[in-house]
Amino acid sequence: NPEGQEVFRKLAATAGLVLESFPAGYLPELGLGYESLSADNPGLIMCSVTPFGQDGPWRDYQTSDLLHLAAGGQMASSGYDVEDVPDAPPIAPGGGNAWHIASHYSYIAIMGALYHRDFTGEGQYIDVSAHEACSLTTEGAIAIYLSTGEVVRRHTGRHASADMSPGIQHATNDGGFINTTRSGSNLTPARVKILATWMDEHGLAQDLLDEKYQDPAVVEESGQHFADVLKNFFANMPLVEAYEGGQELNFPWGAIRTMGEIVGDPHLEDREFFVPVEHPELGREFTYPGPAAIYNSSPWRISRRAPLIGEHNEEILGGELGLSKSGLEALKKSGAI
Repeated sequence: NPEGQEVFRKLAATAGLVLESFPAGYLPELGLGYESLSADNPGLIMCSVTPFGQDGPWRDYQTSDLLHLAAGGQMASSGYDVEDVPDAPPIAPGGGNAWHIASHYSYIAIMGALYHRDFTGEGQYIDVSAHEACSLTTEGAIAIYLSTGEVVRRHTGRHASADMSPGIQHATNDGGFINTTRSGSNLTPARVKILATWMDEHGLAQDLLDEKYQDPAVVEESGQHFADVLKNFFANMPLVEAYEGGQELNFPWGAIRTMGEIVGDPHLEDREFFVPVEHPELGREFTYPGPAAIYNSSPWRISRRAPLIGEHNEEILGGELGLSKSGLEALKKSGAI
C-alpha cells in the first residue's frame, strides 16, 4: 500500500531505531531499505532479523525455530546418551530458543550501535542472521571441533562433551530429581570427607570414608564411582531433604522443579518476582513473571498489558505525524493501517 509506505517513511525519518523481521530484501524492494531511510535520517539505526541474513546461498530458505536448532548445532548436542537410550535421536530444546538467541544478539548489536552513535552521530545497518546466532551458541561444541577435530557426544541431562562423563541427575524416593555438578560437585578430598560423613549418617557412604579418597588423583579418576554412590544415596531420601541437606554443606545441588513449584517458590515470592497486570478489556488481572534484577534507583515495572493492534495509531500517527482523525480513518479504510 503506497500510503502505508509513506507513513512508515515519515515515522522512520524521526525514529532512533527501526527493528524489522520481514523476509530478506523485502523492504529494499519497496524503496524502504536502510540506504533510502537513512538518507532522511543519518542517525537511524536499523536492525533486520531474518533466518539466514540478507545474502548468502540460504538467504531465501524457509525455516522454523526447530530447523534453526537443527542447522545451528544445538540439537546435535542435546538428548540422551547411547548408554541410556540406544539409537536415541537428537532432541531440540523447547520454547522458541532459536529466536530467543537471535533476539539476544540483536539486542547486543543494537546497544553497540547506540554507543557508536553517541560518539559519532552516525547510525548503521545491522543484518542479524538467526542461523549465525545459533551457530555461535553451541557451548563448546564448535570450539572443541575446531581445536581437536572431536565431535561432542550427547549426554543425558548434562553438558555434551567429547568424552563420557558421569551422570549428574538422580531420582529421589518421592519421585523428584536432583541435579548435581560434574564429578558429584567438583569434589576435592576435603569435600569427599564432608559428603561421606553426611552419607554415613544414613548408612549410605559405602567406601567414601576410605583414606584413599584423600588423594586428589584418586578423586579425579573416581567420578563415575561417586555418581553411582550418589545415585543410591538420593534414591533413599526425599527431594527436599537431599537438596537442602546438600546446600547446608555448600554443595551446589539443585532440585529439578515443575512450573507449579516455581510459581509457588517462596524465594521468588519474597523478592516479589511475580507481578499482577490488569487487562481492562477482559475485566481481570493476570500474574506475569517479573524482572531478573532489582534496580535501586530505576525500578523495573510492567506498567500495563501489551498494546492491542493499532491501539496507539492516533497517539503516534496523529501526535507525531500530525495526521487528522479523518486522515487516519482514510488510511484505515485503504488498509494502510
